[in-house]
Amino acid sequence: MWCSKTMSGVVMFGFLAAAGCADKGDKKGDQPPGATPGPVASATIEGRSGSSLTGNATFEPQKDGKILVRIQVQGATPGDHGVHVHEKGDCSDPEGKSAGGHFNPTGAAHGSPTAPAHHAGDFGNMTVKGDGTGILELPSGDISVGSAANSVVGRAIVVHEKADDLTGQPSGNSGARVGCGVINVAGAGQQAPIGQAPPAQ
Repeated sequence: MWCSKTMSGVVMFGFLAAAGCADKGDKKGDQPPGATPGPVASATIEGRSGSSLTGNATFEPQKDGKILVRIQVQGATPGDHGVHVHEKGDCSDPEGKSAGGHFNPTGAAHGSPTAPAHHAGDFGNMTVKGDGTGILELPSGDISVGSAANSVVGRAIVVHEKADDLTGQPSGNSGARVGCGVINVAGAGQQAPIGQAPPAQ
Protein backbone atom coordinates (compact mmCIF):
# COMPACT_ATOMS: atom_id res chain seq x y z
CA MET A 1 0.00 0.00 0.00
CA TRP A 2 2.78 2.41 0.97
CA CYS A 3 4.60 1.64 -2.24
CA SER A 4 1.47 2.27 -4.30
CA LYS A 5 0.87 5.65 -2.64
CA THR A 6 4.51 6.61 -3.03
CA MET A 7 4.55 5.72 -6.67
CA SER A 8 1.33 7.69 -7.19
CA GLY A 9 2.92 10.69 -5.51
CA VAL A 10 6.02 10.39 -7.66
CA VAL A 11 3.92 10.13 -10.79
CA MET A 12 1.84 13.15 -9.76
CA PHE A 13 4.96 15.15 -8.89
CA GLY A 14 6.51 14.27 -12.24
CA PHE A 15 3.31 15.30 -14.06
CA LEU A 16 3.19 18.67 -12.30
CA ALA A 17 6.88 19.27 -12.89
CA ALA A 18 6.51 18.45 -16.57
CA ALA A 19 3.49 20.72 -16.83
CA GLY A 20 5.46 23.51 -15.16
CA CYS A 21 8.34 23.03 -17.53
CA ALA A 22 6.04 23.01 -20.54
CA ASP A 23 4.38 26.21 -19.35
CA LYS A 24 7.75 27.86 -18.84
CA GLY A 25 8.85 26.74 -22.27
CA ASP A 26 5.72 28.18 -23.87
CA LYS A 27 6.32 31.52 -22.24
CA LYS A 28 9.78 31.69 -23.76
CA GLY A 29 8.18 31.81 -27.18
CA ASP A 30 5.90 34.70 -26.26
CA GLN A 31 6.73 38.30 -27.09
CA PRO A 32 8.27 40.27 -24.21
CA PRO A 33 5.93 42.61 -22.29
CA GLY A 34 5.26 45.79 -24.27
CA ALA A 35 6.40 44.34 -27.60
CA THR A 36 4.29 45.15 -30.65
CA PRO A 37 3.18 42.58 -33.25
CA GLY A 38 4.96 44.38 -36.08
CA PRO A 39 7.29 47.23 -37.00
CA VAL A 40 6.56 50.69 -35.59
CA ALA A 41 6.66 53.74 -37.86
CA SER A 42 7.33 57.29 -36.73
CA ALA A 43 7.76 60.82 -38.00
CA THR A 44 9.35 63.99 -36.68
CA ILE A 45 7.02 66.91 -37.39
CA GLU A 46 8.51 70.28 -38.32
CA GLY A 47 6.85 73.65 -38.81
CA ARG A 48 5.69 74.82 -42.21
CA SER A 49 3.93 77.96 -43.52
CA GLY A 50 5.82 80.11 -40.99
CA SER A 51 4.72 78.06 -37.97
CA SER A 52 6.96 77.24 -34.99
CA LEU A 53 5.14 73.94 -34.47
CA THR A 54 7.20 70.82 -33.77
CA GLY A 55 6.16 67.34 -32.76
CA ASN A 56 6.20 63.61 -33.29
CA ALA A 57 3.90 60.90 -34.61
CA THR A 58 4.02 57.14 -34.11
CA PHE A 59 2.11 54.32 -35.81
CA GLU A 60 2.13 51.18 -33.69
CA PRO A 61 0.55 47.85 -34.77
CA GLN A 62 -1.80 46.30 -32.22
CA LYS A 63 -2.76 42.68 -31.60
CA ASP A 64 -6.26 43.32 -32.96
CA GLY A 65 -4.77 44.26 -36.35
CA LYS A 66 -5.34 48.00 -35.99
CA ILE A 67 -2.69 50.71 -35.89
CA LEU A 68 -2.53 52.92 -32.82
CA VAL A 69 -1.79 56.44 -34.02
CA ARG A 70 -0.24 58.90 -31.54
CA ILE A 71 0.52 62.48 -32.54
CA GLN A 72 1.80 65.19 -30.23
CA VAL A 73 2.81 68.76 -30.97
CA GLN A 74 4.15 71.81 -29.21
CA GLY A 75 4.52 75.43 -30.29
CA ALA A 76 1.16 75.30 -32.06
CA THR A 77 -1.67 77.85 -32.11
CA PRO A 78 -4.38 77.02 -29.51
CA GLY A 79 -7.56 75.54 -30.97
CA ASP A 80 -8.52 72.65 -33.23
CA HIS A 81 -6.27 71.56 -36.08
CA GLY A 82 -7.00 69.04 -38.82
CA VAL A 83 -4.53 66.15 -38.97
CA HIS A 84 -4.09 63.88 -41.98
CA VAL A 85 -1.70 61.47 -43.66
CA HIS A 86 -0.79 62.85 -47.08
CA GLU A 87 0.16 60.75 -50.07
CA LYS A 88 3.78 61.82 -50.60
CA GLY A 89 6.62 61.55 -48.11
CA ASP A 90 8.01 64.94 -49.09
CA CYS A 91 7.96 67.90 -46.70
CA SER A 92 10.58 69.93 -48.55
CA ASP A 93 8.24 72.73 -49.62
CA PRO A 94 8.11 75.64 -47.13
CA GLU A 95 4.32 75.39 -47.17
CA GLY A 96 4.22 71.59 -47.12
CA LYS A 97 2.54 71.40 -50.52
CA SER A 98 5.08 68.82 -51.73
CA ALA A 99 3.28 66.23 -49.56
CA GLY A 100 0.44 66.10 -52.08
CA GLY A 101 -3.19 65.43 -51.23
CA HIS A 102 -4.74 63.25 -48.54
CA PHE A 103 -3.72 59.58 -48.51
CA ASN A 104 -6.79 57.92 -50.03
CA PRO A 105 -5.97 54.47 -51.48
CA THR A 106 -9.64 53.44 -51.77
CA GLY A 107 -10.88 56.60 -53.51
CA ALA A 108 -13.36 57.38 -50.71
CA ALA A 109 -14.93 60.75 -49.91
CA HIS A 110 -13.33 62.89 -47.21
CA GLY A 111 -14.85 62.64 -43.73
CA SER A 112 -14.45 62.00 -40.03
CA PRO A 113 -12.35 58.92 -39.15
CA THR A 114 -15.52 57.45 -37.58
CA ALA A 115 -17.76 58.18 -40.59
CA PRO A 116 -18.71 55.37 -43.01
CA ALA A 117 -16.86 57.19 -45.82
CA HIS A 118 -13.45 58.76 -45.18
CA HIS A 119 -9.90 58.74 -46.47
CA ALA A 120 -7.49 56.29 -44.86
CA GLY A 121 -5.47 59.37 -43.90
CA ASP A 122 -8.36 61.24 -42.27
CA PHE A 123 -7.55 61.52 -38.55
CA GLY A 124 -10.01 64.27 -37.61
CA ASN A 125 -8.92 67.10 -35.32
CA MET A 126 -6.33 67.66 -32.62
CA THR A 127 -7.13 70.16 -29.85
CA VAL A 128 -4.17 72.34 -28.91
CA LYS A 129 -4.24 73.85 -25.40
CA GLY A 130 -3.33 77.38 -24.41
CA ASP A 131 0.29 76.37 -23.82
CA GLY A 132 0.65 75.29 -27.45
CA THR A 133 0.67 71.54 -26.81
CA GLY A 134 -1.72 69.00 -28.23
CA ILE A 135 -2.11 65.22 -28.38
CA LEU A 136 -4.22 63.12 -30.73
CA GLU A 137 -4.51 59.37 -30.24
CA LEU A 138 -6.75 57.03 -32.18
CA PRO A 139 -6.87 53.43 -33.43
CA SER A 140 -7.14 52.99 -37.19
CA GLY A 141 -8.14 49.93 -39.16
CA ASP A 142 -7.65 51.75 -42.47
CA ILE A 143 -3.85 51.91 -42.51
CA SER A 144 -0.90 49.58 -42.02
CA VAL A 145 2.85 49.72 -41.44
CA GLY A 146 4.76 47.78 -44.07
CA SER A 147 4.49 47.30 -47.82
CA ALA A 148 0.71 46.98 -48.34
CA ALA A 149 -1.18 49.49 -50.47
CA ASN A 150 -2.60 51.14 -47.34
CA SER A 151 0.78 51.50 -45.62
CA VAL A 152 1.68 54.92 -44.22
CA VAL A 153 5.41 54.28 -44.57
CA GLY A 154 6.99 56.72 -47.01
CA ARG A 155 4.09 59.16 -46.70
CA ALA A 156 3.69 62.33 -44.62
CA ILE A 157 1.77 63.33 -41.51
CA VAL A 158 0.43 66.87 -41.84
CA VAL A 159 -1.03 69.23 -39.22
CA HIS A 160 -3.24 72.00 -40.59
CA GLU A 161 -3.81 75.61 -39.63
CA LYS A 162 -7.53 75.23 -38.89
CA ALA A 163 -10.05 72.61 -37.84
CA ASP A 164 -11.18 70.01 -40.35
CA ASP A 165 -14.93 70.52 -40.87
CA LEU A 166 -15.13 66.74 -41.55
CA THR A 167 -17.54 67.18 -44.46
CA GLY A 168 -16.02 69.59 -47.00
CA GLN A 169 -14.55 68.01 -50.12
CA PRO A 170 -11.89 67.09 -50.88
CA SER A 171 -10.01 67.95 -47.68
CA GLY A 172 -12.22 69.50 -45.00
CA ASN A 173 -11.28 73.18 -45.47
CA SER A 174 -8.57 72.97 -42.83
CA GLY A 175 -6.32 75.64 -44.28
CA ALA A 176 -2.56 75.90 -44.55
CA ARG A 177 -0.17 73.09 -43.67
CA VAL A 178 1.58 74.23 -40.49
CA GLY A 179 3.38 70.98 -39.65
CA CYS A 180 4.79 68.16 -41.77
CA GLY A 181 6.82 65.00 -41.12
CA VAL A 182 7.89 62.05 -43.30
CA ILE A 183 6.81 58.66 -41.93
CA ASN A 184 9.50 55.95 -41.77
CA VAL A 185 9.86 52.57 -40.07
CA ALA A 186 11.48 52.90 -36.66
CA GLY A 187 12.44 49.22 -36.52
CA ALA A 188 10.67 46.05 -35.42
CA GLY A 189 9.50 46.38 -31.84
CA GLN A 190 11.14 49.74 -31.22
CA GLN A 191 9.85 53.28 -31.22
CA ALA A 192 11.77 56.40 -32.11
CA PRO A 193 12.07 58.74 -29.10
CA ILE A 194 9.69 61.68 -29.10
CA GLY A 195 11.10 64.57 -31.07
CA GLN A 196 13.81 62.47 -32.76
CA ALA A 197 14.02 61.04 -36.24
CA PRO A 198 13.70 57.25 -36.58
CA PRO A 199 16.95 55.28 -36.92
CA ALA A 200 18.27 54.87 -40.46
CA GLN A 201 17.38 51.62 -42.18
